[in-house]
Amino acid sequence: MNSRKRTTVATIGALVAIASLGLSSTATASATTAAPPDGVTHAENPRVPEGAVWTEEYFPSSDGSGVELHADVLRPEGLSAKAKTPVILAVGPYFSHAGQTGPEGFTQTGPSARFEDFTSGADIFAKGYTYVMVDLRGFGGSTGCLDWMGDGEQADIKAAVQWAAKQPWSTGKVGMYGKSYDAVTGLAGNNLKLPALKAVVAQEPLWDMYPYLFSNGVPRPNVTGTPNAYNSIVTMAPLADDTDRYKANARYEQAHPECTADNLTNNNNPDPESAYWRERDLAKDAKGTNTPLFVTQGFIENNTKPEEMELFLDNHQGIERGWVGQWEHVRGNETNSAGQLLMGRAGFFDEVMRFYDQHLKGVKPAVKDPAYLVEDNTGQWREQSTWPKNTSTLSASLPNGEYLDNGAATTLAARSAPGDEGFDMENYTDPAPSAARTATELAATTNSYFSWSKPATQRTRITATPGITFNAGATGNVMVKLWDVAPDGTAVMFDENVALITKKGKVSFDLKSTDWTFEKDHQLGVQIGTIGSGSWRDVPSGNTIRVTKAQLDLELQNPKGDKAAQGDRSPFLDTYLRQYTRTLTEVGAGTFPLGPRTSS
Repeated sequence: MNSRKRTTVATIGALVAIASLGLSSTATASATTAAPPDGVTHAENPRVPEGAVWTEEYFPSSDGSGVELHADVLRPEGLSAKAKTPVILAVGPYFSHAGQTGPEGFTQTGPSARFEDFTSGADIFAKGYTYVMVDLRGFGGSTGCLDWMGDGEQADIKAAVQWAAKQPWSTGKVGMYGKSYDAVTGLAGNNLKLPALKAVVAQEPLWDMYPYLFSNGVPRPNVTGTPNAYNSIVTMAPLADDTDRYKANARYEQAHPECTADNLTNNNNPDPESAYWRERDLAKDAKGTNTPLFVTQGFIENNTKPEEMELFLDNHQGIERGWVGQWEHVRGNETNSAGQLLMGRAGFFDEVMRFYDQHLKGVKPAVKDPAYLVEDNTGQWREQSTWPKNTSTLSASLPNGEYLDNGAATTLAARSAPGDEGFDMENYTDPAPSAARTATELAATTNSYFSWSKPATQRTRITATPGITFNAGATGNVMVKLWDVAPDGTAVMFDENVALITKKGKVSFDLKSTDWTFEKDHQLGVQIGTIGSGSWRDVPSGNTIRVTKAQLDLELQNPKGDKAAQGDRSPFLDTYLRQYTRTLTEVGAGTFPLGPRTSS
């Protein structure tokens, strides 16, 4: 689709979900506890990174609410108190002294090690940067009620950027860094159009807060589990040797039970057009922004998915850099036990520091990095001047059909309310499909029907954000899946989304953004039917839903124009292919070409 649009479903519109990271190990005890005004070194407290001096600071949020924000400041060791440096800032819910998403068994207080892989791996203190971690309201040493990236948390981000820029040791130039929730705060920082914010690095963010809990009116399994998980984080106890001020702030929720109660109630709203969700629509609010962005996104992410990604990037008008490809919820530098980079590409920290040096220090990069580096489903990397970059569009008319909205029998148990553990944005993952469940779903022809493209006459790539529009003859639920089907019927499901049909008539919504290459003679399969997946908690209507005037809108790219780039096959791609490959039978000859009809 040429324009990146806001998803709508009848009168409801919307769109995303996460994986685990290793947490820091318990530090050994030290006589030094909380950071005194003149700071603490690694020699005095092993929780302080080598080469840094730790202090703690407090300042008010920017909304006049009286919320007090806590910051852990790590300055390069050996600098005078007023020696000016640029600032790399992380703002989020995971910087508590006690642990990131839960207590980690520390025997003494100290700054969070959440991004110590970055501060040490990129050697930022030796390179003359100050690193600041700020607790969002309600978390760590900050007061106030958690706000799921609403106006309150956005005021915290504004205050943090402005505070960091105005310190006597700051050059006034701030860059933000994060992954997952603290990548979302970077996107929100961009939206605030703050003069001091010169660069944002955001790995695997949410591009809009609504799709993490709902998909076009249909609740996801974590719709209550995620708010409960963050309620658990904000109520973590401080450590025994934290300062009295930190302890008092950390216990704010004990005196304000409405904080956690409201977090549950407010986030259980399926209407994306409500005032609550409009306040948190980051993709829409990015219109006209221009902070330089460096983003990463896994197209087959099973946590923070690429929903509303294209809309955000289209609305953003500034410099963009990105790594996008076929991985899970991981950082750019992460490796597995075999030493393989989980994104498949080397040099993440080097590129990040060239990005920061350019925009925070004015240093011209010695290496010219491509704007976007893209890995498709073949595991091959290419460079592009932007993403997406289509060469043609296709609006395919699909045959009429009908399905029974009765759900899939093998997933009924998955629709029960999940537990509260593991649903924070750092640790959640969608349940992987079982072969039995998918086989049952495909065999139940009353639950869905297929449309087929004609075989591709040459290698063809579907890129950007597919969109579906049709007329529904009854209310209920709908799931749309896209399949890459080989001549022998072997097929991979590579894209999907669902919607609640609130009234008969026109239904329109986007699927996830994708970058998927079809080999010659492969066909595109479009499956429309009931929701047969543990990734949602739908309530089947029992209605037979007639589908007419269906149209699938695609953006296509000719792989012949690819410019190869360094990078290996990301390890998760093979895991995904194992999970989502099936054999489809009765594949038709096809009713529409898998190729361009109109040039863009």
